[in-house]
Amino acid sequence: MASLLLKIAKNPTNIVHKISVVPLRNAVTTETGAFLPKPEKTPFGLLRVLLTVLPGLWLGATISKEAATFLEENDIFVPEDDDDED
Repeated sequence: MASLLLKIAKNPTNIVHKISVVPLRNAVTTETGAFLPKPEKTPFGLLRVLLTVLPGLWLGATISKEAATFLEENDIFVPEDDDDED
């Protein structure tokens, strides 16, 4: 473990390159002047994101609601009613 930390301290730029996942391409043409091929496009990208995020949000909300109901039924945490008597 200590040797790994020592390697990181000596050359921190290696860590930055390992963390980066998205490939970056600045060139549009090759050295001879020919255009590079179009990059690959992920099919149904937005749909995949929505099909991943929305069920996760729903599951988290359901678990939270059930946990709040459990806490209230067992008198572990009962929110007080706010009476606005100003």
